[in-house]
This record gives sequence, C-alpha cells and structure tokens, in this order.
Amino acid sequence: MKTLVFSDVHLPVDGGGSASQVRFIEFLRGIDPAEADRVIVLGDLFDFWFEYRHVVFSGYFEVLRALAALRDGGVELHFVCGNHDFWAGRFLRDQLSFTLHPGETILPFGSERVLLHHGDGLNPADWSYRLYKRIARTRPVIGAFRLLHPDWAMRIAQLVSHGSRSFHNTDVSKGHEIAPLRQFARRALAEGRADVVMCGHCHYPIHETYETPHGQGRYINTGDWLYHGSFAEWEDGRFRLLLWDKEPQEIPCDERGRAEEEARQ
Repeated sequence: MKTLVFSDVHLPVDGGGSASQVRFIEFLRGIDPAEADRVIVLGDLFDFWFEYRHVVFSGYFEVLRALAALRDGGVELHFVCGNHDFWAGRFLRDQLSFTLHPGETILPFGSERVLLHHGDGLNPADWSYRLYKRIARTRPVIGAFRLLHPDWAMRIAQLVSHGSRSFHNTDVSKGHEIAPLRQFARRALAEGRADVVMCGHCHYPIHETYETPHGQGRYINTGDWLYHGSFAEWEDGRFRLLLWDKEPQEIPCDERGRAEEEARQ
C-alpha cells in the first residue's frame, strides 16, 4: 500500500476551471483505494477556506466530492494546515473524516518518522505573518468573520489572494522561501527529530538527502499544482517525488541543492 502527499493546489475561491484544478481533480479521481491507503494534504489545498456553521463554498464542490469518494473507499485522510487554510475545522473533520494537524506533526511511514510541516512561518522574515496567524486563529476573530455574509467573505478572499499572488516570483526556483525551508529540514534531520522532513509552501519540488545521527535522511518538498503538478509517493519503504501526468514522471533525488546551499554558507 502507498501514501500520497501533495500541497499548494490553491483551488480558486470562485471555482474557476483552471488547467491546474482540472488536472488535480483528475488526479484525485485516479487514486485507487485498493492501492493507496493514505492521502496527506500538506497545506494550501484551497486558496481560501473558512467554515460557516451551515454553508460550504460551492466552488470547491467537485474536489470535496472526489475526497469524499476516497474516504468512502477506505482511504485515510490527513490535513496539515497551510497559510491559506489554517481555518480548517469541523466540516473537514466530521464530514470528510480528515485528521487535522494545525501545525507541525510527525507520522510513521513504515519504520521511518516523517516530520510534516506546510512551511509557513519558518522564514525568520515572516514575523508579521506569525503574529497575524496567532491573532486570526483566536475565537473573537473567527466569530467576527463568521458574521460576514459568505459572498462578502469570498470577495475579500479573492482580493487578498490576488494581492498575495502578485508578490510571487514567477521563477519559483528563485523563491525566497526555498532556503529557509531547506535550513529547517537540515536542522530537524541533524537533531534526529525525524528521518524524513516534508514541506510545501515554496512551490518548488525538491528531493535531497542529508546526514543524520542515524545515517541518511531526506528532505522532500512536494512542490505545487499551480506550476508543476508534483506530489510525493511512499510505497514499500521507498519515497518518490513525481510529476503527475497520465504516466507520472519521477524527479530524481538530487544532492546539488545541498552542495549549493553549503557553498553559500
């Protein structure tokens, strides 16, 4: 049996049928519960997610339906919250049977311990975001936001999402989040906190190996679906980083990133 891990799908709040969204839905529908027994969302599945007591955003219907089908097939679902969907809660837990992880968590992959973290807030320069996230998750703020009409909430989300996207470098290989996430993974592996570290957030797929107190560990960044359609797969003790297509293509484990990082230090 296998585990699939993906992140940064950024489903649009208006339900628009972008190419990345269409192929992601095809990807979900192509998962065979007879072969995959666990699916892990490593954050930012949605461009915006907020749970009202009696409302579910219609633009996400097709993806939610595909996830419900996996649940009905017996697939174990996990959700590690990202910076766009840290308000994940009751609906995903009770209606889709997700196990929710508000922050960093460690799960077993066979005999190995895998540390899972979306990657938001790991950049030392993100102090303002960490403060915002702490405030935004308080009961008063959630209660106040819930008073907004859902259509207004979605309009605000569209504006924020568009502004956030405008700050992203189109060349994701030069993104400013890549180095802080790599450094976080290296520290966690060197300290023996896990055998494998998986992150998302930087939108750039990475598969590297590093020395640990117990031998060799690895850092995997699952990349994204906006640019790459990438995801990680674990099966029979083997980790692979893949680009989705009708026939998935493997991104080989590469130590060049480590060499470049060490050369800069």
